[in-house]
Amino acid sequence: MQSPKNLSRREFLKLSGVGLGGLLLSPLEKPAANLKHQQGRVIYDHIAVYDRPSLSGQVVKQYWEDSIVSITEVTIGDEEPDYNRIWYRLYQEGYAHSGGIQPVLTRIQTPATEIPPGGQLAEVTVPYTDARWSLGSGSLVAYRFYYETTHWVIGLEYATDGTPWYRILDDKWELSLFAPAHHIRLIPHQELALISPNVPPEAKRIEVRTHEQVVIAFEWDRPVFMARAATGAEFSNGKFFTPPGRHTTFHKRPSRHMAAGNLARNGYDLPGIPWVSYITESGIAFHGTYWHNDYGRPRSHGCINLTSQAAKWVFLWTLPNVNPSEQLAYDEFATNVDVI
Repeated sequence: MQSPKNLSRREFLKLSGVGLGGLLLSPLEKPAANLKHQQGRVIYDHIAVYDRPSLSGQVVKQYWEDSIVSITEVTIGDEEPDYNRIWYRLYQEGYAHSGGIQPVLTRIQTPATEIPPGGQLAEVTVPYTDARWSLGSGSLVAYRFYYETTHWVIGLEYATDGTPWYRILDDKWELSLFAPAHHIRLIPHQELALISPNVPPEAKRIEVRTHEQVVIAFEWDRPVFMARAATGAEFSNGKFFTPPGRHTTFHKRPSRHMAAGNLARNGYDLPGIPWVSYITESGIAFHGTYWHNDYGRPRSHGCINLTSQAAKWVFLWTLPNVNPSEQLAYDEFATNVDVI
């Protein structure tokens, strides 16, 4: 395995976006000028809003899971928690730590007139939408689909009231679900093109630095991308550390329904996990994350949690390249990953 490359301070700042504005805005999609439109979804059971960006501040309000809030400012809090000091200001209400809020937008879509044979990859463009067992808003809810989750659309149908719904293939259970078409964007094929296609495959490499909780991509030995991560941790029911050593991104899926274990005891049931790049046969992967926004410390069941945007970059930069018309790629000729 190659030894870790020492980054200069200039390289670190450039890659991680921790310049004066970069560190503040890195968890958000939009620059400060557009923050009046930036929303956040409460991820945890509840979060506290403080009178200042500090855990030692006075709690002035609470929000509950799936509440939608307006983020008007991003700032740096005091020394705690030291691994993630990014806080969001919620209008004049106060400040909430970023770890429990998913930055989201509300972008209503014009439904497609037709779906290609075999289906097409799509993403949710609203804070959340409910997928149902059968067509129409009166049907029972199967799952809640969250912002930036990805799904395989296999059909367009209309409810009795005339509203358009996409038929969604659930890849875990191999059944169909239905979601409002206005809440989902079909991803055009050109958006899924390989990043840096002219770089020789052997010149691409990723380092997952578990002690620093960062992912760094190299072309030759030049760092070209870096993102904060959350890797494997120890839970009450076992140790789930991300396995060290040399791996490859041999198996990739743009969308995956992941489920395992007892939901009451650290189990999970997560549809639409976006931009999955597996590095082990046991299921360890890079992927986007919508159940926390708290990067910089271990907290996964072994996978490398990234923001959806960062996971998408890794997915599109690594080999094998996934054909936009296909739901997966599996090839031993893949990009090297060093977990250290």
